[in-house]
Amino acid sequence: MPRAAGDTWDIVTSVGFTALAVCAARALDAALDPPLANDDFAAGFVAAAGEPNLAAAVANTDLSSAAAFNAQWVGVRTRFFDGFFARARVGQAVILAAGLDCRAYRLAWPPDCTVFEVDQPRVLEFKQQVLDQRGAQPSTRRVAIATDLRDDWAAALIEGGFDPGQPTAWALEGLLPYLPGAAQDALFEKLHELSAVGSHVAVELGPDPGEAKEFADSIPTISQLSAQPPVAQLWYDDARIDTKDWLTKQGWDVVGVDLVDKAANEYGRPFQGLPPVFDRLLRSKFFGATRTR
Repeated sequence: MPRAAGDTWDIVTSVGFTALAVCAARALDAALDPPLANDDFAAGFVAAAGEPNLAAAVANTDLSSAAAFNAQWVGVRTRFFDGFFARARVGQAVILAAGLDCRAYRLAWPPDCTVFEVDQPRVLEFKQQVLDQRGAQPSTRRVAIATDLRDDWAAALIEGGFDPGQPTAWALEGLLPYLPGAAQDALFEKLHELSAVGSHVAVELGPDPGEAKEFADSIPTISQLSAQPPVAQLWYDDARIDTKDWLTKQGWDVVGVDLVDKAANEYGRPFQGLPPVFDRLLRSKFFGATRTR
């Protein structure tokens, strides 16, 4: 069903299902040349969730599936955010809408670093159950913050031990399309308030008005193979402020990132035959920023 104010989800419904679909794409990325996501946890999450289409695609390494199509870009996006954390080298990191991301387990972190993962309670519960069954141990201190990013997530984060006086590395990957414009604007205001000078952020922006439908009409999506709603019903593309311009005015040094260029010239896996709308989104929706004052 379409989104509604205050809606919630688990890992096989609504926005939670998109986290599972991205996880399946990371699992199938391992079969591409070269693999970019390097996520040994992804296949286990998909198997545990039991969603039949995704489970079959991953179990059979079905490179003709929609999940495999998504693996092409998900792997590139994953490598971008992995590289961001590797370069940030600060004492605390926050992954907003962490989903089934396992960077706290699979990446090397600075000594005494804390990784905060923020997401819906039922998503984090599922994630923890699977990790516990595997006996997985994080490579750094990990704190799960079960809250809704449309609510007072900042208070929950601070209560969990986050220190706004210390520089932070923030990741907003696969999040902003699922927030209304006003909620996105409020999120960045709060993020800025919580960020000491020297903080970093890596961002994937949401769609501009009209782009959600254009995207959904142009590429295959996991939801077309299941009972899940199409992406156009899950994303918000209402008006919002120009985030890059707003951050610049607040004292952040903002640098745009072209993931199509990175895929070809840095990651060694150029895209082939991207739909025009997808090419545009990968070239224009990603950026990094550092707070300098």
